[in-house]
Amino acid sequence: MPRIASWSQMPPGIRQHLIDRMHDRNIGLDDLNRLRLWIKSQPEVPDGDWFNDFGSFKLCGKGEYPKTFLLPGQAVTGREL
Repeated sequence: MPRIASWSQMPPGIRQHLIDRMHDRNIGLDDLNRLRLWIKSQPEVPDGDWFNDFGSFKLCGKGEYPKTFLLPGQAVTGREL
């Protein structure tokens, strides 16, 4: 199983999309810090679609790359981590 990519390993387009969604969804600093620590732990992720529910938001991805942030109540697909 792959491990989630660090911020510096993500393609620029993915990084920009995540920044845009972070602002659109008003994700706070405490939540972003929890996300940072989780990514820093280099968790394994499946090759296909996945998501991790942080309570106030969900991080969705595919393989090693996170793809977007969703708010609670928004539908997700893939395997929950």
